[in-house]
Order: sequence, then C-alpha cells, then structure tokens
Amino acid sequence: MTVQTARVRTFDWEDPARLLAALEGRSGLDGLGAIAEGVIPPPPIARLLGFELVEVAHGHVVFAFEPEEWMYNPLGSVHGGVAATVLDSCMGCAVHTTLDAGVGYTTTDLHVRYLRPMSLATGRVRAEGRVVHSGRRTATADGRLIVDGDGTLLAHATTGCAILA
Repeated sequence: MTVQTARVRTFDWEDPARLLAALEGRSGLDGLGAIAEGVIPPPPIARLLGFELVEVAHGHVVFAFEPEEWMYNPLGSVHGGVAATVLDSCMGCAVHTTLDAGVGYTTTDLHVRYLRPMSLATGRVRAEGRVVHSGRRTATADGRLIVDGDGTLLAHATTGCAILA
C-alpha cells in the first residue's frame, strides 16, 4: 500500500493581545456579541478549528462548524478532542455572557459523553451551551453537540467554572 502525500492546512489569526484590549470594559454579553457581529475578531482557537459564533444571548451561546478531514483520528472519524474543545468553548462562553466587565472565568471541570461519531458526511454541527447556575464564585453549564440539519445529538457535556473577579 502506498501512502499518499501529505496535505497542508494553514490558517491565520489576530493578535490575542489586541483581542483582549478590544474586550476591555465590555461585559461578557457585549464582548461576545461584538465577536458574533464581526466587530471584534474571533479568538485564535476559533480560527484554528473553524468554528463561528452564531448565537449569543444572556446565558446561552451557539457555535457552528463543519467537520473536516484534518480533524480525523486513525479510526476515520473526527477526534473526540475537537468535540470536547467546541463544547468547552460554548459552555464557557455561555457563562461569560452572565459576567460583568472585568470579570473572567476558567473551566474547573469538563465531562463529555460521546453518543455518535462525526465525519465529513455529518455536515454542519452546532454546539449549544446554556448556563445552569451562575453564582459569585462558581458557575455551571451544559452543552449539546447537534447535527444542524436534522437535530441528531452527537454528544452532550457539563462544565464547572470558577469566576475570577
């Protein structure tokens, strides 16, 4: 069996320090809204994985992306780390929408349950994050990874976040 020649993938991103400066003084909801509207560029991780912020509301965020061949594991499906990263992002950003300007967060734990594999044939996927609890020191959220066209549930997750005031 002959191994095919390597494929090449490149991407670009904005300076994360400039992104942080553009978000300064904005609430989480306002900052994420500005990213969704294209006023502020997305963070490097969004560019790397090719996901876009398509819905932002208080306590609720939706990202969307297309599974790509470069995301594959040796079994011929999208690596579970891609799903975990997008779910972590949508749940964390859902928490971020509840925070005032100058208040941050960090993930303390993440639990993902994988139900079905993703591949090129899956088509556009939505990662929906929703806040379950938002307190002064901690927050929790849940997330769902869903096939955009038919609503098939691919994975679901929960997270805890520490609030950094």
